[in-house]
Amino acid sequence: MKHLLLESGVASANKYGEDLCGDFLSTVEQEELTTIVLSDGLGSGVKANILSTLTGKILSTLSASGVSMEESVNTIAQALPVCSVRKLAYATFTLLQVTPTAMAYLAQYDNPNAILLRQGKSVAYPISKRTIGDKEILESRFQLQIGDMLILMSDGVINAGMGKLTDGWPLEDVIDFVEDFYTPDLSPQRMATRLLNACQSLYMDHTDDDVTVAVYKIRARQVVNLLFGPPEHPEDDERILNLFFSKAGQRIVCGGSTAKMVSRYLRQPLEESTIDPDRTDLPPAYSLRGVDLVTEGVLTVSKVLEMAQRCCKDGWLPSVHEQEVDAAAKIAHLLFESATDIHLFVGKAVNPAHQDPSLQIGFTFKMGLVHELKQCLEQMGKTVKITYC
Repeated sequence: MKHLLLESGVASANKYGEDLCGDFLSTVEQEELTTIVLSDGLGSGVKANILSTLTGKILSTLSASGVSMEESVNTIAQALPVCSVRKLAYATFTLLQVTPTAMAYLAQYDNPNAILLRQGKSVAYPISKRTIGDKEILESRFQLQIGDMLILMSDGVINAGMGKLTDGWPLEDVIDFVEDFYTPDLSPQRMATRLLNACQSLYMDHTDDDVTVAVYKIRARQVVNLLFGPPEHPEDDERILNLFFSKAGQRIVCGGSTAKMVSRYLRQPLEESTIDPDRTDLPPAYSLRGVDLVTEGVLTVSKVLEMAQRCCKDGWLPSVHEQEVDAAAKIAHLLFESATDIHLFVGKAVNPAHQDPSLQIGFTFKMGLVHELKQCLEQMGKTVKITYC
C-alpha cells in the first residue's frame, strides 16, 4: 500500500489465572496482500493455545500462498490434535485479507461477526454462506475506503459479564459502544484498548474467557518529521534544515540547542511555553512559528521511549489530559497515533552539558535512545527512516 496504509491495533487479555492465551493472531505481510487470522481455540490455557496457534499459522500461511479456503480448512481439520476430554479438535477463526487497493476478503467461522465502521457508523457488508465439511464459513468481499475501521474479536468480547453484571454483551450493544467512542482521528490501538477495558469492566476484572480485539483502519499516509540534535558540523546546519523543512508532514524539534538553531534559520522568536506551571517534573516546551512542536531533548525523548515500550507491551496510550500537560505525551500521540511514516533527523553534535559522567546521558546514550525508539515504532507498524547528520 504505497499511498494507503492498513493500520492495526491489538489488545488482548488471558483468561484469569492462565499463563497462555487461547486466542492467537497471525499476520503475513506481502507486497500485494496482507493476511490476518484471529483464531480462538476450544477451552483455555495450553490446549486452547495449541489449537488457536496451529489454526492461525496454518490458515494465514496457506491463504497468503493462494491456497483455496476449502483446502486450507481441510488441512486444519487434519492437523489439529483431538482433545482427549471433549473428543473434539476445534478452533474458530476470522480471516482478513486486504490488497494494496483496499479490497477486502473476509472469511469467518464461529467468531463474532466483524464490525465495519464507516464514518463512525456500523455498515453492513455482503455475506455469503459456504459449507466446507461440517463447517459453515461466512465469506465477504468488499471495497474498503479511507477512514474505514474493521473490528475483529474473539467470543470473549460478547461473553463479557456473563453470569455477573449481564448475560453477556450482545454484538448489537458492542456496535453501539464502538460507534459512541469513535472519532475520525481515533487510532486502531486506542479503539482496541478501549474495547478491551470495557470487557474487563464487565468481567469485573476477573476475565472468564480469553479476550482479543484486533482493529484495522485504512489510512492515507501521514508523515511526521522529528529533528533531534544539531548536526555534527555547524557548517551543515543550513543544509540539514533545508532538507528537514522540505519534507511534507508535521515537524517536531527536540533539544534546546536544536530549537535555537531552528529559530535562527526561520528568523522567528523562540518562546518557552510551560504547559503546566504546577508540574515542575515536566521538561520545558517551546513555541516556534513554522514548527508543530518544540521540546527539550534527551530527557523528553527518554520519556517518549518509556511510553513507546509501554505501548508495545500492553497497548497503553497517553490520555487526552496527559497530551495537554506533557510535551512527551504530545510527541507520543503524534508518533504512535497520528503518523504512519516517521523520519528521524538525528544530529551527531556532542552537547558539552551532557559530558558530565554523573549525568549518564552522553552521545552513546542518545544513539541508544534513537535505536530503541525506532524498534518500538516499527513494532507498532510504523515506517521509520533515520537520517544521521
